[in-house]
Amino acid sequence: MSARRLPALAVAALAAILAITAGWWALALWPVGRDGPAWVTVTRAVCFGAARDELPNAGGWVLLVGQPLGMLGILLTAWGRELRAGLRALLSRLSGQLATGVVAAAMVAGLSGVVARVAGADAERFVPDVDAAITAALTRIDNDAPAMALVNQRGETVTLEAFRGRPVLVTFAFAHCGTICPLVVSDVTTAASILVDDAPVVLILTLDPWRDTPSRLPTIARAWRLGGGAHVLSHPDTTIVERTLNAWRVPRVRNERTGDVSHPSLVYVLDRQGRIAYAVPGGVETIVAAVRGL
Repeated sequence: MSARRLPALAVAALAAILAITAGWWALALWPVGRDGPAWVTVTRAVCFGAARDELPNAGGWVLLVGQPLGMLGILLTAWGRELRAGLRALLSRLSGQLATGVVAAAMVAGLSGVVARVAGADAERFVPDVDAAITAALTRIDNDAPAMALVNQRGETVTLEAFRGRPVLVTFAFAHCGTICPLVVSDVTTAASILVDDAPVVLILTLDPWRDTPSRLPTIARAWRLGGGAHVLSHPDTTIVERTLNAWRVPRVRNERTGDVSHPSLVYVLDRQGRIAYAVPGGVETIVAAVRGL
């Protein structure tokens, strides 16, 4: 690739990032009203953890802010010098100055709209039509749940058979995780607190049995503020935990040097017969709707 073309390509990449970010934020925050398309409600709930006309949850905001910052970071790392050269060349022409001014004005207007949207958001409670719209978009799995026999923070052996007749939320996290795990733990425990009538059980299987040993589970449970209906699970034998995670088909990669585990946000919703009804990426509204749709 010609070195003379790189500055122009770097500027084009910056423009693409800004356009993608604008579309992403519009999808998350553009007011559509109560009669807006159902696909918008579902997309916002799945991607941003938001119900109709509501703001994204914590994970949604992390995604909205982190994605453009991450793309900009990659661009600056790879083509920082070329980007600066391209911007200087762009601003040296009247047409470039006008285009830059239009983009800057659009960004200011967009940010003003975000501020107004946040300031005027009406934090409504979950409503049945939102639950129905979200549930309708989920794919029912209806598979047998793999067996488990792990130890909780009270030293008790936990099996799924003990919770027949109640919905169960099964998710996966580890104590040293500072990104996805706190969000998914917050999602399942918040959803469980909302679902008072359904009284779901929350099971959080550690992804790091080497450090999340049974003796550390009480400390982890306190740090995650788990109530009486929530269990964080491990086992003295790490191979048993690993076999259980494999049976539940949990994608993960462990860094042997640091011990950290890369993994997606994943929540299984089990029905009252102990079968897997849904697998969702998290989001309080999505989890609530899935349980109510059992």
